[in-house]
Amino acid sequence: MKIIDAHMHFSQIKSFHETARDLSFVDYSYKGISAEYRDAGVLLGIGMGLEETNGMGFPDHDARTPMMLDLAESQPDIIVACAGINPFNMDSEALVRLEDVIQRPGTVGFKIYLGYYPFYAYDEVYEPVYKLAEKYSVPVVFHTGDTYSERGLLKYSHPLAIDEVAVRHRNVNFMMAHFGDPWTLTGAEIIYKNPNVYADLSGLIVGTEEELKKRSGGRFLDHLRHAIEFADSYDKLIFGTDWPLIPIAPYIEFIKDLIPEEHHEKVFYYNALKLFPRIAAFLPEE
Repeated sequence: MKIIDAHMHFSQIKSFHETARDLSFVDYSYKGISAEYRDAGVLLGIGMGLEETNGMGFPDHDARTPMMLDLAESQPDIIVACAGINPFNMDSEALVRLEDVIQRPGTVGFKIYLGYYPFYAYDEVYEPVYKLAEKYSVPVVFHTGDTYSERGLLKYSHPLAIDEVAVRHRNVNFMMAHFGDPWTLTGAEIIYKNPNVYADLSGLIVGTEEELKKRSGGRFLDHLRHAIEFADSYDKLIFGTDWPLIPIAPYIEFIKDLIPEEHHEKVFYYNALKLFPRIAAFLPEE
């Protein structure tokens, strides 16, 4: 089965290095992701751009828009990028840089970090991003749900706010990262109602293969299964890992268990190709 990882990270972020070292035990490096993708049969990863300065750490109000992938001096050929948005840096110069980077072949969308930054998805600060997304026919990815920082503010990352943006911008496609977890039932309604909203299944668990197995055996997954079945929108769900928060191969098996087998090809490959049309140029010819 062909696999695209539609949500991963390749940025020099302190908390990612700490997670890789202490929780997931992955090799968070160029070599590490190349080996994991090769061993798991992943053809391409979509990296979510984010950066931090030497100040407050992510979410960093001083990071420059667009935030990109800066883990290594060069980016693996098997990774493309969504340009990250810092709403505190959205002046005219930032918008010029943003439009420049979205015209590069390796940039396939935008990423907005709801909850990490204290702005709702429908805030006017993001309107220039939606206009660029429509102009260049690329999707906008939203962080939704729990934040991986205690400095996040959850009211801004609740998936219900996506509904207003989706209705206002019908010519733009959106993806809710993490299915809005723990508000997955709300996320399910948003993708069911809005033809231009998708959801990825990344970052639902942080840790090792053992942690995945432990969580799979209890009631933890009940709310996810309920939401997935409620949405009944297998053409709108997309596989992602949130690497380095979890090792690749075990997470693939974890998501396989959540999705009926007849929908695996869509969730693991074709839905991402539909939402991110630019990635076709980076995939082997069928």
